[in-house]
Amino acid sequence: MKRKISRKLFVLGTLAVLAAALAYAFKPSPMEVDMGEVVRKPMTLTIDEEGRARVREAYEVFAPVDGRLLRVEVEPGEGVSGGRSVVARMLPSVPMPLDIRDESRASADLAAAEAALRLARSDRERAVADRDLAQVQLRRIRRLRGSGAASQLQLDQAEREARTTAAALHNADAAIAVRKAERAGALSRLRRFGSGAGGAGANVIPILAPADGRVLRVLRESEGPLAAGTLLMEVGDVEAGLEVVAELLSSEAVRVSPGDRAVLSGWGGEGLLNGVVEKIEPFAFTKVSALGVEEQRVNVIVRLSDPPEAFRKLGHGFRVEVGIVVWEDPDALTVPSSALFRNGGDWTVFVVEDGAVGLRSVEVGRNNGVDAQVLDGLRPGERVVLYPSSDLADGMRVTRRAPH
Repeated sequence: MKRKISRKLFVLGTLAVLAAALAYAFKPSPMEVDMGEVVRKPMTLTIDEEGRARVREAYEVFAPVDGRLLRVEVEPGEGVSGGRSVVARMLPSVPMPLDIRDESRASADLAAAEAALRLARSDRERAVADRDLAQVQLRRIRRLRGSGAASQLQLDQAEREARTTAAALHNADAAIAVRKAERAGALSRLRRFGSGAGGAGANVIPILAPADGRVLRVLRESEGPLAAGTLLMEVGDVEAGLEVVAELLSSEAVRVSPGDRAVLSGWGGEGLLNGVVEKIEPFAFTKVSALGVEEQRVNVIVRLSDPPEAFRKLGHGFRVEVGIVVWEDPDALTVPSSALFRNGGDWTVFVVEDGAVGLRSVEVGRNNGVDAQVLDGLRPGERVVLYPSSDLADGMRVTRRAPH
């Protein structure tokens, strides 16, 4: 009898051990997940956009007239004085080539002008002779009048003749000046393309710097023909300070106000730069994005508030990343944004308690893409599952995934 009882106990014990081993073998293991924590910390909401730095007072220098630009000798970065430094030089426009008919006509006009000039010089020689004769006769009549041998009428006629011949001489001089001008005009029409340009007598037009500062860039350096209004270079006072212009979407620009704080990053230097929104331009423009979509953009001007030593290496046209702070809370209750998901229209998270997860609806305020403001549903210190997968369900056991 005892032997039968011992055998039954042995069999039951063996079955119990096997059952325990099978239960342990087929027991589901906890799912490995990433976890985050609900914490209180400063939180900001920014509008991020790429911008570019520029000199606050920049001037563009244009060609004032049509002509030929002489080689520009100033270099980018060179200091200039407004109204005194010559940054470029130009020559007036040179005459265009003439065809055979126009050249023949101009040659005939030149020959006629030279002949008329010779005739005017001959008339002047005659006028000089008449004047000299009238002067001699006037002196003679005056002597005779003094001795009583000539009448007053004769003296008056001699004086009139002297004045008439002097006026005729003046007319002859004026005629010569007119004929010289006609010859110069005819000669200028015969001047060939490029003749005399750049010579000692060329009328060089200096172009002066519009303001004190430095040459930012030179767009036209080589010598050559140039039309009036062509942009030559940019001049600006770098020491006066820099500003940053960011092209925001019009739907985002309406959320920005002058005086908002801005943080500049990605400019290549150490640390972040601080700025203040100075102006939102009232006019939007259309810009095509990289995907080919037309967007309405607005220029937002940010003034750098740090001392110049902090951004001394930042220059005109340099790229920066602009983050304009439109909302901030120094003590916000936050949860990682990656823990949130929609469940029946509500924001939901998986809260980890005692090694198992539980679904919990939360009320969310601001969300900057990294952290979300928690208004209700979570407490500081609670752990939540990050990037929850579709396999995760309420009540499942989880364990923190080991860091790679």
